[in-house]
Amino acid sequence: MTEASEPPFSKEELQMAMKAFRKRIKLMRLDDESSLGYGPMSSGSRSSIAAIRPPDQYPPAMWRYLAEQGKLRRETGGLYALVE
Repeated sequence: MTEASEPPFSKEELQMAMKAFRKRIKLMRLDDESSLGYGPMSSGSRSSIAAIRPPDQYPPAMWRYLAEQGKLRRETGGLYALVE
């Protein structure tokens, strides 16, 4: 195996980064859907959050690599979305 074909990050690092990304997008969607920001008689609404800024504890190169691998989709403004 040549050096050029080896991934720049370990499989474990990539899995941890994806877990952190999924957790962050889930929390942001839950926060957006909560009834606290809406009228007192409403039950909230569906979240419109489709893309987020990835967690800072991982380098930007890791998010680009995950997008190249098809795990995430790059959006404008440095945002990323889950590929579903």
